[in-house]
Amino acid sequence: MSRREFITLLGGTMAAVPGMTRAQQPAGKIARIGFVGTGANNAITSQGYPAFLDELKKSGFIVGQNLTIEEAGDIDDTKRLFAEAANLARSNVDVLVAAGPEIMLQAAVAATRTIPIVVWAINYDPIARGFVQSLTRPGANITGVVSLQTELSAKQVELLTQAIPGRTRLAILWDGLSSDQFAAAEHQARSLGLEVQSLKLETPPYDFHGAFRSLSENTAQMVLVLSSPFFSDFRALIAELAIQHGLPTMFIFKGYVQAGGLMSYGTDPAANFRQVAFYVAKILNGAKLADLPIEQATKFELAVNLKTAKKIGVDLSTSILLRADEVIE
Repeated sequence: MSRREFITLLGGTMAAVPGMTRAQQPAGKIARIGFVGTGANNAITSQGYPAFLDELKKSGFIVGQNLTIEEAGDIDDTKRLFAEAANLARSNVDVLVAAGPEIMLQAAVAATRTIPIVVWAINYDPIARGFVQSLTRPGANITGVVSLQTELSAKQVELLTQAIPGRTRLAILWDGLSSDQFAAAEHQARSLGLEVQSLKLETPPYDFHGAFRSLSENTAQMVLVLSSPFFSDFRALIAELAIQHGLPTMFIFKGYVQAGGLMSYGTDPAANFRQVAFYVAKILNGAKLADLPIEQATKFELAVNLKTAKKIGVDLSTSILLRADEVIE
């Protein structure tokens, strides 16, 4: 099913709720959102995408009634992504949403400096990258939500060592989209006295079979898989390969653990998408960007899969099990 079909299907099934707060759009006006990012078609963020539509509905915006969503999200083809984002801007959408890695916001900013852009920054820091001045006063035409994955990747290293104490050889699986995370994770690992094995994947689709053979041959004892949309569609394969090679593995999203991964620690896609939609609705109702500071993600989840732990023969520490928000048994 295409993303457009997905959006239309969900929008069509959302009946209006009696007493629901109505949008303040002029009667008969159709609001238009341009979506530049990994939403309905991405294996991980699609788990939160229905929340995006639901939050819009709570503000009175319903796909197929008074709202249309058009998208540009082919991350595999940079030229096409930028061209489609530019087309959205030229068509005078009311808001652009840029959800995913930095290239999504790059495409949106290249397309317009006037149309409001609501971002969910997943793999990068928009302040450090120069897109905005600060969280409280972003400036320009950008607001939204930041996941601060660099801080999360450092925390993931810490949690992995706590879950399986005594292991000292950490492999980090990453790509060009997760370079900032890698730097933070590597720094944290070395500060904890770990030996770091870096494995950067190039030119998608990636050879995950070869990657895990390399990790095993180099005697890695545990693996941190960083966040990349080129990883998430293969989460079940990555989880299975980790099990085959007996490698305890930490991920960024719970969807990996539900697919068989050992552990994950990260933000809740549904909560982030709800905040993005909340801001989009405010803008559609006339709010000024200056009144909408960028928010940091506030809801984090620790998930563990005891079935996987049993398969690879590891006992997770009691402290981690007690802290887990979800335990799959």
